[in-house]
Amino acid sequence: MPEYGADKTIFSALLDARDQFGGQRPALEDPERAPLTYNRLILGALVLGKAFADITERGEAVGLLLPSVNASVVSLFALSAYGRVISPLNFTSGLKNIRSAIQSAEINTVITSHRFVEMAKLDDLVDGLVEQAGVRIVYLEDVRQSVTSLDKAKAVLKAPFARLLHARHALDPHEAAVILFTSGSEGEPKGVALTNANLITNVDQSIRHFGPELGPPHILLNPLPVFHSFGLMAGVLLGLYAGIKVILYPSPIQYRQVAKITRETGATILLGTDTFLQGWMRAADDGDFDSVRFVVAGAERVKDETRRMWAKSGTVLLEGYGVTECSPVVAVETLEHNKPGTVGRALAGQELRFEPVEGIAEGGRLYVRGPNVMAGYIYASMPGVLVPPEDGWHDTGDIVSMDEAGYLTIRGRVKRFAKIGGEMVSLGAVETLAAELWPDGQHVAVNLPDPKKGEQIILVTDVAHADRMAVLAQAQKNGYPELWVPRAVLVTQSIPILGSGKVDVVATTELAKSMRSMLM
Repeated sequence: MPEYGADKTIFSALLDARDQFGGQRPALEDPERAPLTYNRLILGALVLGKAFADITERGEAVGLLLPSVNASVVSLFALSAYGRVISPLNFTSGLKNIRSAIQSAEINTVITSHRFVEMAKLDDLVDGLVEQAGVRIVYLEDVRQSVTSLDKAKAVLKAPFARLLHARHALDPHEAAVILFTSGSEGEPKGVALTNANLITNVDQSIRHFGPELGPPHILLNPLPVFHSFGLMAGVLLGLYAGIKVILYPSPIQYRQVAKITRETGATILLGTDTFLQGWMRAADDGDFDSVRFVVAGAERVKDETRRMWAKSGTVLLEGYGVTECSPVVAVETLEHNKPGTVGRALAGQELRFEPVEGIAEGGRLYVRGPNVMAGYIYASMPGVLVPPEDGWHDTGDIVSMDEAGYLTIRGRVKRFAKIGGEMVSLGAVETLAAELWPDGQHVAVNLPDPKKGEQIILVTDVAHADRMAVLAQAQKNGYPELWVPRAVLVTQSIPILGSGKVDVVATTELAKSMRSMLM
């Protein structure tokens, strides 16, 4: 047996899943409620793939500007089938970031949809990409109209030989297959080049990690975007390769609709972030989530209040930890090994290294090496140039501790510590303190320069009655260090959130700066 998925591509792994679970098995569904079987998904990929191959070159990076719907996944497999590099673009990140991504990955062609552009009001964005980035925009509706009955008939005849057809076009499993861009939550987005082997390995690692808990007859609801590594790997590839029917929903912020579609589809597994999980539960009617056996949460720390909310519905909340550069899952809780407050145990096949950080007593800076670690970064300053991780080790930038049983606890990002009077203070700890006071609110601690102490901590919150004295009293009551108490508490109507569900730290910091200056 080969080690994990080192000899597969994204498309060949889909063919393997078809052979294992049956071509007529429902594989994919979206709000249109027209399920695709494995056979129809593969046939659609062959038809679209041939059309895409006629206008692009093997090994060329092609952008996907599409929401999480069936067409997006079919397009993804279509590009893989014919050996193109796939780059899902974050349509919520704005023209500047998307243009940077296109230039970094040297993308000449972007695939999108007339309907999506119209519904999402992205006309100005698309026009800007053409004018400023010089890309060719290809609309799926136009491609479908150009496909003739003869083209479809040829695809039907080729379908039984899809593996041989793919072998003629496939990229090497260790070449870049997908280029994702980091969220930019703390700086300029970087291109992350993931190989077929990286992604398939991480799927295999996850399936083995969960064991019998994962597989048919589960139904997975994924409301997360496919331009995010969590939504792509866990929300699409993992489900399809494990024989789990995947239900896609294109907008995680439509809280009521997510709850409604969960009830309608009988989903048993749900993916989300802490922010979205709270929103979905608050918008739900009684019984909407009764079918959900477990939720897998990632991308941001899970609050105690979120756990309590989901426990009331009888759903087990499993927390995981991942980074795009690791394809993305590094560790995750399972039904058998679930220790709240941790992110579970690391997936097998990885090496973990903890480097001490001055001023931080508990945990160390986590480095990861393994077959799921990216091929390298692509920077905007060096378009098309792949910069591999040094000696294969990826620096996560996170402070992590591991107990004797192997459970990992995320203490915070190195960048999310403030140095005050020579001591390091976790901004995550400040947010936890605020959450104890106001569990229904959203709280973000940021650090700003301070001429006397080096840095000062500012708490930004959407709780209208929040104030610093309440935080101080809570800290004194529970014996927390006074350094945890923010210098100021700033109230805003809403906290900036990225399309991936993470807090936009950059935007929140800028908001804190502007609000602070108005008060001074």
